[in-house]
Amino acid sequence: VRMSLRTILNGVAVVCVLGLVSAVALAQRPAVPGGTLPPIPYESFQVPRSPDVIKAVYEFAAYHPEVLNYVPCYCGCESIGHKANHSCFVKSRDAQGRVTAFDSHGTGCTVCIDVARDAMQMYNAGASVKEIRAAIEMKWAPRFPSHTPTPAPPVVRGKTS
Repeated sequence: VRMSLRTILNGVAVVCVLGLVSAVALAQRPAVPGGTLPPIPYESFQVPRSPDVIKAVYEFAAYHPEVLNYVPCYCGCESIGHKANHSCFVKSRDAQGRVTAFDSHGTGCTVCIDVARDAMQMYNAGASVKEIRAAIEMKWAPRFPSHTPTPAPPVVRGKTS
């Protein structure tokens, strides 16, 4: 099989980018509420979004459980025990709330990644958890028949957060 120079260079570029992103993912970072984040568990399959997007949503899940614990996921992952979009990325936390392990499910699921990215973008734009939840439900519920059994956001001082 003969490959063009362009195909070979594109392949080398992809490998270099993935290697760089993996190295960055393994670097020490502050976690919630302190410490380091574990490495993102990339599997051996091709990821459905860019490594930068995957890294961003994993970090968002680590740093903002107060958001993603109240955002449902629509990929069907409730069948594997997930309770919210947060579960697609964070497998466990210690007693202080630090992430001790990430879940590999989020690296390969387009729906999980896109739901988390939507939530992250709305949060960064100033939306409340209640507004984020409503927008996610409006966008995703009509397209998918099931979702995680995610609780509603808590009510804080007479209004939902």
